[in-house]
Amino acid sequence: MIYEMTIQVRVAEISEGQKWYETLLNKKPDSIPHEGFAEWELITGCWLQVAEGVPTDGSGPIRLGVMDIEKERNRIVKELNIEPFEIFSREEVPVKWGTFCDPWGNRLGFFEYLNMNEKEAQVRKIFGGLEV
Repeated sequence: MIYEMTIQVRVAEISEGQKWYETLLNKKPDSIPHEGFAEWELITGCWLQVAEGVPTDGSGPIRLGVMDIEKERNRIVKELNIEPFEIFSREEVPVKWGTFCDPWGNRLGFFEYLNMNEKEAQVRKIFGGLEV
């Protein structure tokens, strides 16, 4: 039985990487267990680890579910100087999505459910009675 998950990206310099991911995620790391390493619990049992090291070419994308993809894209374009990226959708796919890179070449992205009922059901499933 799998009950938890970690995903790791590498950055050339941890202090710059930590600051960049703090801005992306809108929060400080949940844990800094040792030098050269920071991690955020994105949702219960799902951790994003940022480690100092050589980024892996061609990895990802790691896509993060958001409530409003356009709002988040606009925020990171402004706050993190990300190049504006296209948001895609296809009739047979229940989400819209977009992909961007961090300054170290790690591929990231956002996605947003198109159906509000489905989006709210996912949020309730993950967070309980949280209002959307």
